[in-house]
Parts: sequence; C-alpha cells; structure tokens
Amino acid sequence: MGKNVSGPAIKRYRDKLGLSQEELAARAQRTGWDIGRGVIAKIETGTRYVDDVELVKIAKLLRVSARDLLPKGC
Repeated sequence: MGKNVSGPAIKRYRDKLGLSQEELAARAQRTGWDIGRGVIAKIETGTRYVDDVELVKIAKLLRVSARDLLPKGC
C-alpha cells in the first residue's frame, strides 16, 4: 500500500501543465523548497509520504487547490 493518496492527482495536474518532474522540482526550488525530481517521482507513485504543508505547497506550484489533489470524499 502506498504512503499517500495524492500522487496520481499530482501527476495528472503536472502533466496538464506540461511540466516534467524535473521542471516541477525546479519550480519548487525557486520558492525555497529543496525537493528533487526523485522525490517528486516517489510522491507521484505513492511511495513517499506527503504531509499537509507539502500538499499545500504542491497545490500552489500546480495552481490548484489542495482539495483538488485528494480523492473524492476525503
């Protein structure tokens, strides 16, 4: 079982923006968040835990709400 439920939505919205994992990581780093492409990959596959603060940061980077990154009913 994965460690987060937001990974598939993060990938979907990243793809919608036409961003690679590397580009999303670079966007995060420009905001002061030290995260690499490998971590983004682990998040998207659900193998890395995402806390609430990180979820909000990712949502801002993807220009969506944090709720958009969670499955319906959460």
